[in-house]
Amino acid sequence: MFREAFSIPCSIIRGGTSKGIYFLESVLPPVGKERDKILLSVFGSPDQRQIDGLGGANSLTSKVCIIGPSMRTDADVDYTFGQVSVDRAVIDWRGNCGNLTAGVGIFAIEQNLMKVTEPKTVVRIYNTNTNKIIHATYQVKDGKVLSDGTYAIPGVPGSGDKIRIDFFSPAGSITGKLLPTGHAKDKIDLGEQGIYTVSIVDAGNPVVYLIPEEIGLKGTELPTEVEGMPEVLKRIEAVRCAAAELIGIVPNRAMATSKSPAYPKIGFVSWPADYVNPEGKRIHAKDVDLVARLASMQKMHRAYMITGAVSTGAAAHIPGTVVHDVISERAKSSNVLIIGNPYGPMEVTVDMENGEIVKEGVFRTARKILDGVVYVPYSRLPD
Repeated sequence: MFREAFSIPCSIIRGGTSKGIYFLESVLPPVGKERDKILLSVFGSPDQRQIDGLGGANSLTSKVCIIGPSMRTDADVDYTFGQVSVDRAVIDWRGNCGNLTAGVGIFAIEQNLMKVTEPKTVVRIYNTNTNKIIHATYQVKDGKVLSDGTYAIPGVPGSGDKIRIDFFSPAGSITGKLLPTGHAKDKIDLGEQGIYTVSIVDAGNPVVYLIPEEIGLKGTELPTEVEGMPEVLKRIEAVRCAAAELIGIVPNRAMATSKSPAYPKIGFVSWPADYVNPEGKRIHAKDVDLVARLASMQKMHRAYMITGAVSTGAAAHIPGTVVHDVISERAKSSNVLIIGNPYGPMEVTVDMENGEIVKEGVFRTARKILDGVVYVPYSRLPD
């Protein structure tokens, strides 16, 4: 008998400046090609528009979160993140999305995966990608997470309830080291394309930091401006690929775009300066400790990754990195770093003990957009 499609329950949740599809671990096949093929169909990948799926044709909206109860004593739920490529049949499972971490507790509480307390519930999350513990704190009433509030974050319309996310011992998320090369700065030689000064810092996720002037930029450009410079984008990706080889994520830089398109992340940082955000609002130098831009999946990130902010916060506390070189004097004596991302100021706190980073905190908003089922044609299942 002909069967058109089968259904899988899911939720769509905005977490911070990203939007993802959340699934219970129990409704999907185990880790492997079958699960990946089903999820690629869910998102409509590969296709630039993702027209036949739930993806939003952008790296910020092509993300999957898989949640289940945890067997660990220090966690309530296990959380696995996947970055779904828009135009390739690839899901990168190597790292975490900090923004969508803000939605994990909403999903876990709605799915009755844990006990809630009022007025606040701390959801203890084990991120399987990075082997790290994260706590997300929510306001709860009548067993539900509150989404309405007065806290606003750059890059998201309106406001919501303020969610605190704490990343414990964030160093070495993928490489096992805060400084994967052992150096605060390295030189990446691309031959005829030039030699570039970078700092590679792995906290939350590994990020490669560039000096904008070395790639032909000022540092205050908006993502859309940089994406209008194809040669600059190629140069950024070439440096990222070389860095992926340097820190052992891939054995050969020629494989990085296809085999590890999402990690490491890459971006550039510069001194505090005035700039105009995508909404026409002027961001003043006095309100930020540095200006920063990041790229993901070979495109510029429209706002700023939370795990990127965790890495930037760590890098700001390491003398000699290209990040530490440009931060304000205020930031050098504070545990708070204010990042000037494309939309405006973003705060990250860094707690240290005996020279080690023990915790980093950020604030987000999140809300559930939809509960429902997604249909996957049987014809797209593995044989």
